[in-house]
Amino acid sequence: MHNLIPSAVPVIAIDGPSASGKGTVAELVATQLGFHYLDSGALYRIVALAAKQQNIDWDNAFAVAECAKTLSIEFKNSQVFLNGADISEAIRTEEMGKGASRVAVHAPVRAVLVNLQHSFRTAPGLVADGRDMGTVIFPDAALKVFLTAATEVRAQRRYQQLINKKQTNDDLKVSYDDILQDLRERDARDQARASAPLIKANDAILLETDHLGIAQAVAHVMQNYQLIRNF
Repeated sequence: MHNLIPSAVPVIAIDGPSASGKGTVAELVATQLGFHYLDSGALYRIVALAAKQQNIDWDNAFAVAECAKTLSIEFKNSQVFLNGADISEAIRTEEMGKGASRVAVHAPVRAVLVNLQHSFRTAPGLVADGRDMGTVIFPDAALKVFLTAATEVRAQRRYQQLINKKQTNDDLKVSYDDILQDLRERDARDQARASAPLIKANDAILLETDHLGIAQAVAHVMQNYQLIRNF
């Protein structure tokens, strides 16, 4: 199994909008299968953080792309390192979420990150989540899932996450209306961008999680993958 060439390494691609739960589902599926996990959204958060550290405007496509070329990124034991520094918490702020959405619209930035994302495809397999995993990065994925939920449902989930964080951070500002507006703006940017827009791949399974818990969503993905493996 470990002698598989990259193109023969199975990939499960899980795409969807912000706060749809795709990251949690993807990570749990990867754990159950013993596969590697790629959080592609984290890469754009890292680029946004690095650009901010270097005082680069997120809307400057060329400068952000040049910045992305110089980064040393490492994922280790659920931690994220940028040029040797642990940035696991720094990239998970709402500000970096917005930054990721803004830098991700730039085709030059996306081009820089393609090879890096491909490098995660190693035996025994990979579960990758993002916006264009099944359409652009891994079009030959064994299983493609488009995981989504109504904007209001996603906003409520994000709101609850932040409320939970606020219990340990009194300075955190939490507003459902602001979160809802932010998600609508992110969705619009992701769907309208010229490079790798957020769309469901033609051969992807649509998984709507408005009324599904995480465990149920994971079970759906696992069942579909087992069907493919047994086909």
